Amino acid sequence: MLWPTLFSFLFAWAGVVRAITVTTSSSSYVVDTASSYNFIVTISRSTCDITSLKFYGTEYQYQSTGSHIASGLGSGTSVSYTTSPSGDTVIFACTQSSSSFDLTHYMVFRNGAANIWMGTSINSEPSIGELRYIFRLTGLTAAYPFGDVSYTAGGTAIEGSDVYTVSGQTRSKFYSSDRFIDQSVYCATDSGATVHACFLRPNHQATEKSSGGPFFRDISLNYGGDYHSVTYYMNSGHVPTESFRTGFHGPYVFAMTRSGIPSASSIDVSFFDTLGLKNYVPTSGNRGYVKGTATGVSSNFPIVVHWYNSNYQFWVYASSSGAFTSPPMPAGSYTMKLYQDEFLAATQTVTVSAGSTATSNIAATAAALTQSRTTIFKLGDYDGQPTGFLNAANQLRMHPSDSRMSSWSPGTVSSTATGSWPMAMFVAVNNGQKISFSLSSAVTTTATLRIATTLSFAGGRPQATVNSYTCSAPAAPTKIDSRGVTRGAYRGYGEIYECTIPANTLVSGTNTVTINVISGSSGDQFLSPNVIFDAIELFR
Repeated sequence: MLWPTLFSFLFAWAGVVRAITVTTSSSSYVVDTASSYNFIVTISRSTCDITSLKFYGTEYQYQSTGSHIASGLGSGTSVSYTTSPSGDTVIFACTQSSSSFDLTHYMVFRNGAANIWMGTSINSEPSIGELRYIFRLTGLTAAYPFGDVSYTAGGTAIEGSDVYTVSGQTRSKFYSSDRFIDQSVYCATDSGATVHACFLRPNHQATEKSSGGPFFRDISLNYGGDYHSVTYYMNSGHVPTESFRTGFHGPYVFAMTRSGIPSASSIDVSFFDTLGLKNYVPTSGNRGYVKGTATGVSSNFPIVVHWYNSNYQFWVYASSSGAFTSPPMPAGSYTMKLYQDEFLAATQTVTVSAGSTATSNIAATAAALTQSRTTIFKLGDYDGQPTGFLNAANQLRMHPSDSRMSSWSPGTVSSTATGSWPMAMFVAVNNGQKISFSLSSAVTTTATLRIATTLSFAGGRPQATVNSYTCSAPAAPTKIDSRGVTRGAYRGYGEIYECTIPANTLVSGTNTVTINVISGSSGDQFLSPNVIFDAIELFR
């Protein structure tokens, strides 16, 4: 009787699960992860470029240029792969040692997943001066989460080759950025949001070798017409505030889905501890923690604790009560900073030992937060951002020349009207703005005018005149050689300028503070020397 035999055959056939495969040709490797989404990736054997990216039967890789580190590692790249003992994980290693690169880039595929786990181990900074991975994808013209702000197709360049006008609105790839501490996922998608192609930061490891701290932001997305650039920046010269770090960047993850926006926290990266990748530091036995309580900052603002040294950077949001525990950090000595949102409140050091937890409480020491004083007026909050000032709500996503911006020269502003004071002052646009306030009696003691800024461009710094008294010209701030406000950036070194106002300068009745930006440099319009304001306070 054949029925039992046929039944056994069919049962065995039904139990076969298609497994991840790598097909090798003279020019490429083709990885089929056996995903239900039919995720198939082709990798060049000579350059490590991704030359084909198929998802659910559709080709998404731009065919004229590949996806790769920088603008490509180039010919002569060593490309090889290994398979885990279980057979469910394939690890590609792409090594290039040349005058341009000294690195190994890893791409990891897992059975059944439409993801590429990535890690980039560098021995030195690429000669181009930045480190990124860029996908060039077709068929996906929309963007998540900020929409059309980085859609530049069909636009007219108005600043350099990276700021455009499109249908009367300014657009730039820089306007797609978000703070590292807040950015866990961003995607290119189609007009119906049925397919998402995303970069994800599953945990602290994704940024621990980057530079710039928790509030750094960089280009994420840009649809320029031929393809959508989905870019993962590890470091760059875009408003840099610290030196680059070498070592293992990642893991970070590229994912494609037809079921909405993927969750970064749902992506497992723990298996990287077992892969033995160059310069990767596993968690177990190699890292420790710092816990404690932050005090002296307002719970009305996010409380951020930040650790860094020349090799690593980490951060965490503290609870509203100030309690915090760090991510797992490699052993070593770290500078530890406390922020009231982005305003630097305190700095100290702490030592981390592998396998243990150090306790290190931190209390605000910044005078702006702790000093006992009588405030005469204050515009803005000490939060390290231009929040609340005129045009601040738009600045991240549009050029200051955009028609949706309010006038940068509002005239004399009342000392109670934070929303009327411009978030930035430009030598060639709106220099000499005034703040007006009234006193019921003269101030017979000295007073202090404090101007907290977030970013300076071209040596710009504020010099104030209070009634008839002109403050001394401040020294030039530390230069950051990068455009800021026009690219949607506002964070630099956060210089604070103070001026002592002589007794009896402040009179009964109307008083006026006039602020000018001074600099030894020059420039046109919004590229003239400028500063971005955090808070302006007059007190005694």
